[in-house]
Amino acid sequence: MNMSKAEKAKQLFLDGHNCAQAVLCAFADELGMSQDMARTVSACFGGGLGRQREVCGAVSGMCMALSLKYAPKDPTDHAAKAAFYARVQELCKEFKDENGSIICRELLGLAPGPSSPTPDKRTADYYQHRACADKVKCAAGILEKYLAKQGK
Repeated sequence: MNMSKAEKAKQLFLDGHNCAQAVLCAFADELGMSQDMARTVSACFGGGLGRQREVCGAVSGMCMALSLKYAPKDPTDHAAKAAFYARVQELCKEFKDENGSIICRELLGLAPGPSSPTPDKRTADYYQHRACADKVKCAAGILEKYLAKQGK
């Protein structure tokens, strides 16, 4: 049985990828991107951009995948840019409606400002007290449903 992109993204996160990497890597093959390239370009977005706890990395990964699929090629085409930004806002709104925010620190209940740049160890306790795996699954699921509606 084939795993959904949402389940694949969650598994990638549980296997050690950061939140942005997990989402982008789940879609990389169908976007014509290697897993290595997807991991590399999304690496800095984990922890809300390098653990600064800003925009959730899962949301960033979702938006990067959306860009690879739909971003306008002509940077001067303002109508195409506006239509694309509307897509980004639609997906972000759906994530926010389901989770209450798109901001990492708000999703995790953390104080404003950057965290230590050192990632937390991925232990059973980490996974039990962090909702990140579910946020990754949610973001990938939103994109998966969106792409299915668009006919990919």
